[in-house]
Amino acid sequence: MGFFDFGTIFFLIAAVVIFFQLRNVLGRRTGNERPPFDPYSTARSGDKDTAQKPENVVSLPRKRAPGEPAADTYAAIDAFAKPDSDLNKGLRAIKDNDPSFEPKSFVDGAKMAYEMIVMAYADGDRKTLKNLLSRDVYEGFVAAIGEREARAEKIQSSFVGIEKADIVSAEMKGGEAHVTLRIVSELISATRDKAGAVIDGDPETVAEVKDVWTFARDTRSRDPNWKLVATEEED
Repeated sequence: MGFFDFGTIFFLIAAVVIFFQLRNVLGRRTGNERPPFDPYSTARSGDKDTAQKPENVVSLPRKRAPGEPAADTYAAIDAFAKPDSDLNKGLRAIKDNDPSFEPKSFVDGAKMAYEMIVMAYADGDRKTLKNLLSRDVYEGFVAAIGEREARAEKIQSSFVGIEKADIVSAEMKGGEAHVTLRIVSELISATRDKAGAVIDGDPETVAEVKDVWTFARDTRSRDPNWKLVATEEED
């Protein structure tokens, strides 16, 4: 008569116990279990009414055709200048050549440059002017400063602020972007002779100054800075 040794019986009993424990934990298959998720099943399903879109699917934006601008490319420009106006068309042309161009940011930068130029001219600061002016305008400013210094005259100036700064025209000239602004500022300014007597302006009065300035930048250059290329004082 055969027999089982103790070790064999022990392992059989252990296997039966483990089987029932797994069955209690994992349950039985009844045929009604939910099948594994198939992200492509919806696309293959012929029933469009019952098909559901997987929650983890993200719709991608439509790909733009080559050369087609993004829908919001000109949004800031259209908000700044009336669509189809000459100004709007000019600003769009600059945007096409310089994607970083934004009219509001440009005006903010031009206002800062205006104050720096006005004060640098009054102080005879040629270094600052050279960085902000085109060659022709710089030479004109430096000539005026030299004449003033030759007469031992000095300008006493205090910048109060800018009341208005509006873009009045914009255009591309070849690869150069040109933007013209009408700037209304307030300034206290007086010119004194070598004896200290006031010969022009008033050191106690705030005067309104109206200027029409044009800034330009070569959009083909890596240099992002704009320079003053033309000035005109409005009566």
